[in-house]
Amino acid sequence: MSARVEVQGMKTDRFGNPFAETLPYARGRILSDTQRDMQKLLKAWRLIETRIQHQGLDSVFNFTGLERRIVLAGASDDPLDDEISPALFYEKLRAATLSHLGGNSEAHDVAVFNRMAAATLATHLALVRPGEVVLGVSASYTHATVLRAAKLAGAKFVDTTSVEKFGTALQQEEKVSLVVLTRMAVTYDILPVNTMTEIIQLAKRHAVPVYMDDAGGARVGPALLNQPKTLELGVDVGATGLDKYGCRGPRIGLLAGDKEIVAQIRAKGSELALEARPMLYGPILRSLQAYNPQDVSSLVETTKSVAVELRKKFGKRLVENLVTAQLLPDDILELAMERAGVTSTPIVPYEASAALAMLLLREYGIITVHFAGLPPGTGAILFKFIPADTLTQFGGARKFAEAVDASLNRLSEIIAEAKAIEDLLLN
Repeated sequence: MSARVEVQGMKTDRFGNPFAETLPYARGRILSDTQRDMQKLLKAWRLIETRIQHQGLDSVFNFTGLERRIVLAGASDDPLDDEISPALFYEKLRAATLSHLGGNSEAHDVAVFNRMAAATLATHLALVRPGEVVLGVSASYTHATVLRAAKLAGAKFVDTTSVEKFGTALQQEEKVSLVVLTRMAVTYDILPVNTMTEIIQLAKRHAVPVYMDDAGGARVGPALLNQPKTLELGVDVGATGLDKYGCRGPRIGLLAGDKEIVAQIRAKGSELALEARPMLYGPILRSLQAYNPQDVSSLVETTKSVAVELRKKFGKRLVENLVTAQLLPDDILELAMERAGVTSTPIVPYEASAALAMLLLREYGIITVHFAGLPPGTGAILFKFIPADTLTQFGGARKFAEAVDASLNRLSEIIAEAKAIEDLLLN
């Protein structure tokens, strides 16, 4: 059964290109599907390899805002073994996860998945049946991984952005079986506590379980806004990713919540090979133990220093919110066209963003979050959660802004040539 997806809000970009299914941007001829996105990533890997071979590992700079690595305390402390590691670390990991997400051992349990999207997918396949409805709610729009999970479950997905719209959808839609609440949206806009509380209460009145897609919000909300932790909000189950904002990796999905619901989701995840390898339980535990909420504030402060310099280059076209600075894909394409003095282009905004990201990597060794997802959850180039030491190693905020500006100039030189863009991205 093919799912229906209904997303409130804009359906085309500024240039009139219709958005691709489950994505908040239009596909173009060059990056027409996820296979092409993978080809683009392979090109990026080759550029990284060449740069390291010629200039060393220190010539590549991780500005994704993500920490997708494994930190080992020592071979004897963290044996990478699927049988030994869970025996040594599972109970401690379970306690640390419940503490991190605001749960308690009497009512809640945990499950560990190979990434955040896997936790979301297992949740949908465990709790949603074909023909049912999933309601999403966030400050802007729900992540594409949720839309794809609903589609794979054979459900209709309806996205909302406020208590009022959510309440209306809850009344109008029949067979609502799951609510997906996102504290911090793909755009990094954050829902206030009273909004989340009202939504959770409405869902409970209708006996609909609430899954909280709290990927980065699980730390940003409590650390920056003094919001409750994930399970303290009253959701039935929630998940976060340890590669995000204050944690040091690895890239896994931690899910916690009501014991019975978690048991269903964990079993479904195991059946579909979505679980994380148990050998990683030691590094996961170390990551949770090392987390300090102050680190989130420090990452945001460094990002703000970069935004100050970017503002000097891009003016009002730089979009800022509480934790990020962004160049939207439509603005990237418009800026490149203006600098080139052209009025038409063979590419779409998403491809312009991809080209800018590739130029930053090729010319300066800057890895942006654009390369962190396939396909990316947003077409924007995001500047977020920048470590101070990475920025210092690169040369500071002004040099970073100059690199972005120079790369946009280079993009303007080829913006009217489809073959040149395709060669840059794929060949």
